[in-house]
Amino acid sequence: MAETEKTGLIDPKLLEILVCPLTKTTLEYDAEAQELISRKAKLAYPIRQGVPIMLPEEARQLDD
Repeated sequence: MAETEKTGLIDPKLLEILVCPLTKTTLEYDAEAQELISRKAKLAYPIRQGVPIMLPEEARQLDD
């Protein structure tokens, strides 16, 4: 299985360098929900058509 198949349309190298724009901490990739999770900011950034939307106003607030 190719790397891009494991991560959907997201390039694994891109996932390695992306950080939360608010906290500058690493993000967790949720392939099922197509989101990048910032535990520290308690935000989930959406991935639309393979493009991470790294705008806090577009992010979903996490419940936990």
